[in-house]
Amino acid sequence: MAGDNDSFFKTIRCRILLGLAVLAVIGILVQFGRLAFIPVKNINYTKIEAERGAIVDRNGAPLAVQTVFYDIGYTPSKVKNPDEFAGRMAPVLGLSKEAVLSNLSEHDGKKFAYLRKKVDQSVYQDVKTVTDEFGYNYVTFDKVPGRIYPNHSLASHLIGYMGNEGKGMSGIEYSQQEILASTEKDGIFESGKNVYLTIDADLQYRLEQIAFETVKETQCQSMMMIAANATTGEILSYISLPEVDLNEYGSASREQQFDHLRMEAYEPGSVFKIFTVSILYDEGRITQTDSFLCDGMYEYRKPGSEAIRIKCLEKHGWLTPRDAISYSCNDAIGQISDRISEDDFIARIRGLGFGQKTGIELSGESAALVKDTSSPSWSGRSKPTIAIGQEITVSALQMVQAATAIANGGVPVKLSVINRVTNKDGTLYYEHKPEYKERVFKSETASYVLSCMETTSLRGNGTRANISDISIGTKTGTAEMADKEKGGYSDTDFISSCIGIFPTEEPEIILYVVIEKAKGEVYGGRIAAPVIQKAANTIIDHLGMSRGGAASLEHNGMISVPRSARVEVGETVPDFTGLNKRELSPLLDKKNLNINIHGSGWVTSQNPEPGTPVTENMTIELYLEQ
Repeated sequence: MAGDNDSFFKTIRCRILLGLAVLAVIGILVQFGRLAFIPVKNINYTKIEAERGAIVDRNGAPLAVQTVFYDIGYTPSKVKNPDEFAGRMAPVLGLSKEAVLSNLSEHDGKKFAYLRKKVDQSVYQDVKTVTDEFGYNYVTFDKVPGRIYPNHSLASHLIGYMGNEGKGMSGIEYSQQEILASTEKDGIFESGKNVYLTIDADLQYRLEQIAFETVKETQCQSMMMIAANATTGEILSYISLPEVDLNEYGSASREQQFDHLRMEAYEPGSVFKIFTVSILYDEGRITQTDSFLCDGMYEYRKPGSEAIRIKCLEKHGWLTPRDAISYSCNDAIGQISDRISEDDFIARIRGLGFGQKTGIELSGESAALVKDTSSPSWSGRSKPTIAIGQEITVSALQMVQAATAIANGGVPVKLSVINRVTNKDGTLYYEHKPEYKERVFKSETASYVLSCMETTSLRGNGTRANISDISIGTKTGTAEMADKEKGGYSDTDFISSCIGIFPTEEPEIILYVVIEKAKGEVYGGRIAAPVIQKAANTIIDHLGMSRGGAASLEHNGMISVPRSARVEVGETVPDFTGLNKRELSPLLDKKNLNINIHGSGWVTSQNPEPGTPVTENMTIELYLEQ
């Protein structure tokens, strides 16, 4: 009986559920029919395309801009007539017919292969026309984001490169990836921000032309040039050669892709002597009137150890610290370093930023190496050797940042390559402000060393960097490069360098040039100093800096004097009596004359006598006295 009741109720429930389902279906059909007769509204879907931010120079000139490329693919198995297909496609793809046939053969029978990647809009249009005309519906086009570098290799190592995946691979493109990249969150698209670099594209181009000319003349392996605003730390020009065409980055060599300015660690040579003298003077261990006898060899012997000997290029006699910088005397600088302890010397060097990254807005920066006095490689000769710029490695960025301390009255400023960042609509997101570090020198120290550098450009090893109408302080250097295969130092490979700060009365610009592995002449005073002169003149003209009235002579202190007329050598030898080294410096550039200057001050005698006929490659001896 109970079983029959259960069957009855189950039957009733099924019928009820079936009836409800039928009613629901009928309701849905009625509603659908009603909606079918309501006019459909046109809905406009707006496709939002967010772009990667642009990289521009300080004035807004484009250096890296967003574009669209196309990857062209196809189905090889659907190509019925390979010869005909290749003949039609090759010209518009910019390939040879043989190359297309080879692609077909390589991917024969496959469902997909690429014909060519990253083609521009014009190639895409040409290929699309052919595929539409001949019904090649098996050819596909994938739109991919890309980058165009309109100036090709200009400032290439600073700008960097964006890879195929839309991510930066080097330079600013890499280090500022998060700033430049477009973003999407919850369906909201936002374009990347625009990065304004500190460089001036026009000035960069002009200085690069000087650098290219230098590479050609010296046949050097690589070269660096950096110009920075001495008071703000903003880099105005950033040059590392060999350069790379950013539009062809993938096919460039490793050497072309290598950024020497921020990635290379090298021994600075004699340019480093300005920091040695600055440290000792600031410590009160030397005075302006101290004298050191150079007999051609620095010698020092610690009790119970062998003598330390460092050669000097000449026997300079008695020299003040100013003279030691001007004539780049190893002997005198070695003796100066004797007056400070090893630990104090290294601590002061580290205080200048050596041995650590500058923190510039670029990745992959070298910290270089400053030895610890406890290092197994530290020896009795390490301190005097470091004092003259060996047994220590630096980066070009470190050298310039340390020089800002001399230019800014003892206070270094952090270097920067980003002037500002804006949103896509142009509103300001970030603006660079000078970041001054802790004082490292007294203002008196910075002023004194800068005046020593000016003396170097007037009558020392830096005369070829001298500018006739704006004061400049310089220091040259020539360093043997390490022999990585045999150990020790190479007999043939040198780093030739020169640094300039101008104007000396109120420094605005720091300019640093490094020439590596030049052939023939290698002395920094001969091949790097003239580059400083050319580049400085270019910068002065470009920035509209005031010229004239900056000539000076040394005689019981610095005295401003009017500029004399330019010395000219015609058919006969002129009378040089009474002229000073600054007035004689233009003669050093003459290739058909050998001018030898002895002493300092003013010309008191000469050989040959005035009026002697000038002959090719004549040697003229000039003797100067204070």
